[in-house]
Amino acid sequence: MNRIYLDNAATTSLDADVLEAMMPYLTEKFGNPSSIYSYGRESRLAIETARKTTAKLLNAHPAEIFFTSGGTESSNTAITASIHDLHCTHIISSRIEHHATLHTIENLYHRGEAALSYVNLLPDGHIDLEDLERLLTESPDKSLVTLMHANNETGNMLDLHAVGNLCKLYGAVFHSDTVQTVGHFPLDLRNTPVHFVTGAGHKFHGPKGVGLLYINENVKIKPYIHGGSQERNMRAGTENLYGIVGFAKALEIGMINYEKDSVYIKELKMYMIGELKKQIKRVAFNGDPNGKSLYAVLSVSLPKTEKSEMILFNLDINNICASGGSACTSGADQGSHVIRAINNNPNQVTVRFSFSKHNKKEEIDYVVGKLTELI
Repeated sequence: MNRIYLDNAATTSLDADVLEAMMPYLTEKFGNPSSIYSYGRESRLAIETARKTTAKLLNAHPAEIFFTSGGTESSNTAITASIHDLHCTHIISSRIEHHATLHTIENLYHRGEAALSYVNLLPDGHIDLEDLERLLTESPDKSLVTLMHANNETGNMLDLHAVGNLCKLYGAVFHSDTVQTVGHFPLDLRNTPVHFVTGAGHKFHGPKGVGLLYINENVKIKPYIHGGSQERNMRAGTENLYGIVGFAKALEIGMINYEKDSVYIKELKMYMIGELKKQIKRVAFNGDPNGKSLYAVLSVSLPKTEKSEMILFNLDINNICASGGSACTSGADQGSHVIRAINNNPNQVTVRFSFSKHNKKEEIDYVVGKLTELI
């Protein structure tokens, strides 16, 4: 069996059509977008065309779209600006956010720049919206609410409209880390009550090192990175030209094929749930896999045995790529903060499988077979 790649929530393969769209800007069209001669102008045109494409696909205005180095920079920018420029003095978040959010808010809290509250989680890992309203009601100061759209480990999805409307009601700023949903899920930003959302090209078959920050047109913030007038004075530094071109192309392909791909990928996920239930007695699933959940992510808890403790290592030996929670913490042994927050069962071992349009049913059968052997 060739390598089976089931870690698409960590990163995805680059689409051939995306590479083709990028190639001219990696070779002959290398001009600096800030230069005034024709070489530079053609690069500038490519960036602005990508901005218009991205805006149209997300139903936003091109002036609300800013390109960054990725989701981490975008979230850092939005959260920090909410405190420094939008005068929020209280941050409301959850314990299951991506570290790009968690570490940023903890840093602001430890510097004494904002108070910090964590909203309660329901047993299935969803955000407790009643508790969120309580926190907003009790907050004497202007709040920033930062909650992710789809969790990168469980796939649980937040109701952006419900949270956005609560924020509106209490005059709070709303930032959502949408890194797992941009490119996988249609967003209509003109009709969504949110101030900031983020994206990362490598999560939907685009290139690494390029991201998106949407800043609602009614929000005015200062740059996070200084030194030049790029991105309409919002982000200094020579633009990642071929990355931006690739980002827009990948988003376009993702949205054109959304209906077909999402149905196909969800079938794979549901098939894997069914097969695992048949083959492994005490298997459990984290979050809400059959409900409000992203179609591409499945978090599986397996009974802890001497064999299963080494599960990722053994899967790797068998040419299967999966993750022990979130790939962003794979170097650290403390396990996943997300799984700890919603399912702190010491007798279970958790593996995250995340799917793409390139996966096949035969691969699922092989993986389930191997898991059964290993447990």
